[in-house]
Amino acid sequence: VNNCLQLVIQTSSIADKNKPFEFRINKEQSSFHNRLLQHDLEKNYSGRHDNTNFGSSSSVTSFPVFQRTAEEKILNSDRLTLERQKLTVCPIIDGEDHLRLLNFQHNFITRIQNISNLQHLVFLDLYDNQIEEISGLSTLRSLRVLLLGKNRLKKISNLENLKNLDVLDLHGNQITKIENINHLGELRVLNLARNLLTIVENINGLDSLTELNLRHNQVCSIKDVDTLPCLQRLFLSFNNISSFEDILCLADSSSLSDITLDGNPIAQETWYKHTVLHHMMQLRQLDMKRITEEERRMASVAVRKEEERKRESHKQTLLKEKKRLTICSIAHQWEIQQNRGALVASLNTDKDNEPCQINGSAAYVFPEESRSLDTVLSSAVQGLSVLESHLVEVEGDTLYLYGSGALECLDRNWSVQTAAAVVTVSFMFIEFDEIVQVLTKLKTKFPNFVHLKFKETNLVALQQFNALAQVNRIEQLTVDPQGNPVISFTLWKYYVLFRLNHFNLQKINGIEVTQNDIVMAERLFGILDYVASSELPHYRMLSLLGESRRKQFHYLLEGKGKKSGMGNEESNDNRAGGESTARATLNYNTKDFHMEKLEEIKERRTLCQTYVENLVKEAADINLKNESLQKLWPQMFIELVRDAVVEIHNKNSYMKLCLQRIADQKQ
Repeated sequence: VNNCLQLVIQTSSIADKNKPFEFRINKEQSSFHNRLLQHDLEKNYSGRHDNTNFGSSSSVTSFPVFQRTAEEKILNSDRLTLERQKLTVCPIIDGEDHLRLLNFQHNFITRIQNISNLQHLVFLDLYDNQIEEISGLSTLRSLRVLLLGKNRLKKISNLENLKNLDVLDLHGNQITKIENINHLGELRVLNLARNLLTIVENINGLDSLTELNLRHNQVCSIKDVDTLPCLQRLFLSFNNISSFEDILCLADSSSLSDITLDGNPIAQETWYKHTVLHHMMQLRQLDMKRITEEERRMASVAVRKEEERKRESHKQTLLKEKKRLTICSIAHQWEIQQNRGALVASLNTDKDNEPCQINGSAAYVFPEESRSLDTVLSSAVQGLSVLESHLVEVEGDTLYLYGSGALECLDRNWSVQTAAAVVTVSFMFIEFDEIVQVLTKLKTKFPNFVHLKFKETNLVALQQFNALAQVNRIEQLTVDPQGNPVISFTLWKYYVLFRLNHFNLQKINGIEVTQNDIVMAERLFGILDYVASSELPHYRMLSLLGESRRKQFHYLLEGKGKKSGMGNEESNDNRAGGESTARATLNYNTKDFHMEKLEEIKERRTLCQTYVENLVKEAADINLKNESLQKLWPQMFIELVRDAVVEIHNKNSYMKLCLQRIADQKQ
């Protein structure tokens, strides 16, 4: 401890009970042990240990017996120094029951013994020995200073009777746990530096402790320090403390004035000093440096900024977690939707309850199971903690769209700055057929976008790429293999280059497009131009042409022009950046559009069928009537002739009857 410390031990002297026994620890001393030994008693006897006399014991024992001359006893009656005597055991000290200071430092002693008779002992120094266990001290009730530094102790024990202990030095041992010291209510200095401690705990009850040295341990957490009412100096240099939360209890200590934390991971943090000063306003020194009021003020300002930064960081973390959960929820719903679609397709293919293939695995579906499928899937979705069914996010120059519901957000009023900043549009967990319907909106909403990304969009056929011709321009196209089976086609990139040739694509899936790629695309798919245009009806071809092109087309159909002229015009159109007419015929109809067409065709077929059935029915009725007339006509003819003959038999009467009928009709 590099500060000035004075320990005054008030004990009773044999000569004078009112005389204080004191020693001073100076700032210049580098070790705790040497500082404690620098006192008046040590100075008076430091040069006399070479004349130490050992005699043999009269009893049968292996312990040496120590004896002093009368002159030595008179000169240092209450103190004895036996340092550097190569002792392996504590000698029997005969006739020295009045000793108050005993020094055994720098020996090879392995066990504390033969000092139980020294009941007036106040100062016991066993520094730099080979002691493995604290023992033999139970009778030393007057002991105030116990120095056991640099030994081989692994445990703190057998201190129950040393209730008056004022200084306990256990540095440089192998102690792994603080224990069995809670009863030392008079202890003021505790040195546990250079041990194997990892947690500071079990120190409650040390109500008089003013200094605690824990340097050079492996401490990573501190507890109970706030329960020490008198603790002023705490030394924690060179440990494993990495966060302020590990030493949070220090902020609750009202008595702590000096603390050292240098050499810990926490001391490397930029916020270290400011945070400590802010939470421990009572500190006078930090890492052996005096704290000024200006430093306290700056620490307070810095801590407020740090707290604001942490709040913002926490907010961002929460937003990221919410985003992650939302994307997981969308992905889960997408998976359920895909599984449902696969199951429905399988059921439509096989209606006879034969084994069906779902995602590559065979499964047998019973009717009752298929009926309850929607219920099962719905309950699975409800059981998931769903935050949103879609997500729209602009990050940098990329617009991310997750879930089909995100497509509706394209209609919102985007700010001019945001819309202009979007260069890339990324679609995830959205059916491609739904994306096709909003491609035209991208042109107007985000005029600068040049890069499209597709992941989990169910791209399964080459013809789906035809729909991308609706946008203004594309410089890059990225199709993730995940959820897009079309990537498994070997020639898909060449088809994209062929169909979107007018965009002059620069990259596909991050790979630069070369001139060789474009040439290969034309060789592979160029014939489709002719096939598509030749198979297309004239009225559809005219709908794709402009007014000037229509006149030219009519001219060509009449045989008055040359095919090369058509080709040259088309070539000029391509050079101008437009889409060739032949390739414009290669379009893509979505499933919904296809279904609508099928419904329309079905309605027309039904109407035609009804009309034909009515015509057939009418014709059948006419035919039946004709057949009936043919059968009845001979008899009818005979009756007509007979009636005519009867009527004109009397000519005058017949004429009058006819005139009468005419007159009646006029009336």
